[in-house]
Amino acid sequence: MALFSSPLSSEEEGPVAKAGAHRQFNAGRLRDWGRLLVSAVSLLAFVAVWALAAWIAQSRHFPDPLAVGERIVAETASGQLPFQVGVTLERVAASFVLAVVIGSAIGFAMGRSSRLNLFFDSWLILFLNLPALIVIILCFLWFGLNEAAAITAVALNKIPNVAVIIREGTQALSPAYDDLASVYRFGWWTRLRQVHLPQLAPYFAAAGRSGLAIVWKIVLVVELLGLSSGVGFQLNTFFQLFDVTGILAYAASFIAVIFLIETFVMRPWQLAANRWRQ
Repeated sequence: MALFSSPLSSEEEGPVAKAGAHRQFNAGRLRDWGRLLVSAVSLLAFVAVWALAAWIAQSRHFPDPLAVGERIVAETASGQLPFQVGVTLERVAASFVLAVVIGSAIGFAMGRSSRLNLFFDSWLILFLNLPALIVIILCFLWFGLNEAAAITAVALNKIPNVAVIIREGTQALSPAYDDLASVYRFGWWTRLRQVHLPQLAPYFAAAGRSGLAIVWKIVLVVELLGLSSGVGFQLNTFFQLFDVTGILAYAASFIAVIFLIETFVMRPWQLAANRWRQ
């Protein structure tokens, strides 16, 4: 039985639901295209301001967009930029999945049990306020300068944030749906799949979007401090060479990749997660 269904009768529901879904789909596409157009114009304006500032400064420490673009093309042609970006994305993905899975389990457990929430709340506060740099250094000292230490350090920095968001979502679950599930004698798996997860979907999406924004930045710091590959490592190398053009080329390339992921993966996920409320 679907708990989040329309109250219309079966005869009315088909045509009405299809028409409504079609209108919502078209309106959503128009909004998405409009948003992309505004974003494109905004980015072009940013590049124009950057070019003007570089022209005024006339400094090798402040290259213009054309110089940075030429460097991106050169690094891409050599294969170095795609390789380093790919390595960093693998670390971001591994840390992100680990943090979301563990953080969601912790948050759900704390949200469902007032005793667990009371006992572990101070732990969350502690880890939320523990500087990321300290966690990274400790993981490198304990586990060595390797992939496991890097991914663990990044995940540990994000798990508390995910746990807090999912805990709030779990505490906001509607008791009425739980009562209805009890009336129909749903098992724990059916209750979780049809009652809890649809209500928690917006919180998962929010945790995912905020998590991506935090995780990739921490990954760059981890790579800069203790790894020998990735975008962070390349930034450290360019820093030692005072190569500002290289720094901006790699920074712009990776930000562009994250922007695409946010636009075409994370945001549609959040919209889909909130669709059942409409």
